[in-house]
Amino acid sequence: MKKKINFARERERMVFEQIEARGVKDRAVLKALLKVPRHMFVPEDVQSYAYHDEPLPIGEGQTISQPYIVAYMTEVLQLRDQDKVLEVGTGSGYQAAVLAEIVREVYTIEIIESLTIKARLVLEKLGYKNIHFKVNDGTLGWEEHKPYDAIIVTAAPARIPKALQEQLKTTGRMIIPVGSMYQELVLVTKGEKKVKKKKLLPVRFVPLITTH
Repeated sequence: MKKKINFARERERMVFEQIEARGVKDRAVLKALLKVPRHMFVPEDVQSYAYHDEPLPIGEGQTISQPYIVAYMTEVLQLRDQDKVLEVGTGSGYQAAVLAEIVREVYTIEIIESLTIKARLVLEKLGYKNIHFKVNDGTLGWEEHKPYDAIIVTAAPARIPKALQEQLKTTGRMIIPVGSMYQELVLVTKGEKKVKKKKLLPVRFVPLITTH
């Protein structure tokens, strides 16, 4: 008989041993990660690995990011409860759920329709009402709902898309993996007169699919 996994206990261990212990301190981020059931966002055959600190396949050649990177990227954005956030790369929907626990509105874009359909089903089942979906090329952003307090990109373009930078609010922040063979996580901060870019750490994300 297959042993039943205590997902709630696994989730607690993930947050305290893999995330908080490695320096993530934002209470809202930690609380969100304790609440969102990551195992519901991955295929059944890999659910037993859902709370390990590793990316997992979700189909269509895409992955769900490792929990520490989700936590780190979310914390770096310094989110507030009234923020409006754009996510580029819905993927499994897990990052959108984490954001939705913290901010007022989440707008999420995914170019692969089948992933959007699956993510939407899970997120609606979990009762999220503040997540809005669009199937489109993420490098174009979501023009009609700009400006965004924060933008998070969960796949790597070769360079930072201009449209995303333009749709960021003045004083807004964007976290994005950039590069092809070698990628770095970059924090973009938009000021009144100039845009600052700060390289944070080397990462490995799937490439951001674009139509142009």
